Amino acid sequence: MIVVIAPEKDVPNEIEILNQLFEEGLACYHFRKPDKDYKEHSDYLNLIDAKYHNRIVVHYHHALINDYNLKGIHFQEQERIAHIDNPGQYFKGLNMFGKTISSSFHEPQDLEDCYFEFDYHLLSPVFASISKTDYAGRGFDVNAIDKTIIGMGGVTADNLDAFKKLGFKGVGVLGGIWNSETPIAVFKKMKQHF
Repeated sequence: MIVVIAPEKDVPNEIEILNQLFEEGLACYHFRKPDKDYKEHSDYLNLIDAKYHNRIVVHYHHALINDYNLKGIHFQEQERIAHIDNPGQYFKGLNMFGKTISSSFHEPQDLEDCYFEFDYHLLSPVFASISKTDYAGRGFDVNAIDKTIIGMGGVTADNLDAFKKLGFKGVGVLGGIWNSETPIAVFKKMKQHF
């Protein structure tokens, strides 16, 4: 499984690249734009071909799931801590039927101890981050954890085997795509691996 994470700040030709990634078979795009408000999120989604909306997971403004045919919602670590202890209240008013729920983690033990059944979990940083400086990799080995865990941090088309050996069921890639001169070619190489 390949999860492509949105760059926090818009990059040139972002929507064009994103639509090409979808055309090449991208099945899961995490829309993470912390500085955009609800309207800006809607404007962004409206630029993407509607047939691809069901491949998009939103990190912010979860109510967008009611207005668009999205894949699901994602909880950043702090949001998970704040809301999942009382999930019944949080999900009230959200049209979650058939949608995915995922969350970010930074410690394997927290992920293992989490009682809420997420569809998948993002764990970082596995290797040194490409998009964030001073974000050293920790080489997490998750083979003993019986959950669907997606590794993030330092993902390139050349180190996918290393993630597999550590027990990850897929990768979450940000810098490896968006900092590349050839994002589509990199994605295609990653897709062949999976």
